[in-house]
Amino acid sequence: MPAMPASPVVLILASGRGERFCASGGAVHKLQALLAGQPVLAHTLDAVRASGLAWHMEQAPHPGMGDSIAAAVRATRSAAGWLVLPADLPLVLPQTLRAVAQALQEGACSVVRPVFEDARGHPVGFGADCGEALAGLVGAQGAAAIVQAQHKAGRLKEIVVHDPGVVTDIDTLTDLARAEVLWLARRQGR
Repeated sequence: MPAMPASPVVLILASGRGERFCASGGAVHKLQALLAGQPVLAHTLDAVRASGLAWHMEQAPHPGMGDSIAAAVRATRSAAGWLVLPADLPLVLPQTLRAVAQALQEGACSVVRPVFEDARGHPVGFGADCGEALAGLVGAQGAAAIVQAQHKAGRLKEIVVHDPGVVTDIDTLTDLARAEVLWLARRQGR
């Protein structure tokens, strides 16, 4: 049986200014806002650590999501691929991270995107063949153009996950309250 290729690196994007959260009434940066008694970022990091995958956190200020992704890819240039995970997704499950990584490692596609109840989420996985394009990103759009190009080329795989954490980002106080309800339901086994 051939050996599985090396695992991709999780890129935790924590460079944003969190302006929508503050505009919604948040008193601190959204990544420092408390969710179940812990900062949002701590929950995200806990999930990434529990996944067992290598990771890199990009915290330096950047003008846009594309710039942040590019900097993180350049910092991990020798990686076998990347899972792009915005830091404001505190409920993503470790097994979801592993499932995206495994689908990417299987090599039939260049991009893997999780889907929960017909909603596309994160982390989006990118193979090493996307490295040059990712490293050249600029602006606010992130990697949407790369995903679209791989989709047109038949190199995008969507995997259905049973993890609302892939679509539960924290942009407002309302989002934080909704995440708290989901977190409590998860703890109570619902």
